[in-house]
Amino acid sequence: MELRTLRYFVAIADHGGVTPASAAVRVAQPALSRQLRGLERELGTALFERGRGRLTLTAAGAALLPLARDLLYRAEGLRAEAHGLASGRLRHLRIAAPPTTITDVVAPFIAESRPDDPMPSVAAASPPELHHLLDRRAADLVLSPTAPPPHLDSRRIADFPIWLYVRPPEPEIPGDVVEIAALDPARLLVLPRHFAQRQLLERAAARAGLALDAVREVTSPEIAQALAAAGGGHAVVSDESRFGLRGVRIDTGGGILTMPVYAAWHPRHVAARQLAGTAERLTEFCASHFAQA
Repeated sequence: MELRTLRYFVAIADHGGVTPASAAVRVAQPALSRQLRGLERELGTALFERGRGRLTLTAAGAALLPLARDLLYRAEGLRAEAHGLASGRLRHLRIAAPPTTITDVVAPFIAESRPDDPMPSVAAASPPELHHLLDRRAADLVLSPTAPPPHLDSRRIADFPIWLYVRPPEPEIPGDVVEIAALDPARLLVLPRHFAQRQLLERAAARAGLALDAVREVTSPEIAQALAAAGGGHAVVSDESRFGLRGVRIDTGGGILTMPVYAAWHPRHVAARQLAGTAERLTEFCASHFAQA
């Protein structure tokens, strides 16, 4: 089956006959009629009722028309995508990142996208699987708190503070910075161990000799902040402040506790140069929009 004959079928349906359709597709009427009959033979069913000088779709024709339109639309999209790839530019950009990064970084970045930017599609994934998506060509660009393996191209786009969020007023923590050794583990609301910020907190606490056995684990950054706002403790998360909480930076003794975010892409991607440019723009965006350590 050729796309050309499907295009003729759609044109005949839209114009109500072979004669007006022939002018629209610039094919002589006899040739267009032959193409239509050939398509009906190939499909094994009549597509139009003939009579009274006008063609009317049969039940089969009415059912197949939207499928034909969809095939033509997809084919046109394929041509456009191929043209873009041949020139080293994407029409659609597939981004993958952890849910918090999508909320705090990717969505605000997309909100300031330019008219000539590729149309983004965004998928949430956990850090251990993000870089595998690039190897499987299931994503074009990933953002991750873990350093990419050396076979990928990457850029460190930001270092976000891991905040201790407290409900004001909090006399036990009066300043904007607190030493990690001074924290009360029983008051800490932390994320599960597969979260990067939890892993970074535990490594910094171990270096400072602080045991985190008494911390309370919660399911998400939003719930951690909600519990902190309710007076249930202090949330240790990297996302933006919610519920009027005050953010306090954590001093590890060797600097402020931060979580890096890397952009990574495959070096053999046909649009690798464009992806590198997107990573550079993400770096500039994060520098201008977010408080960083």
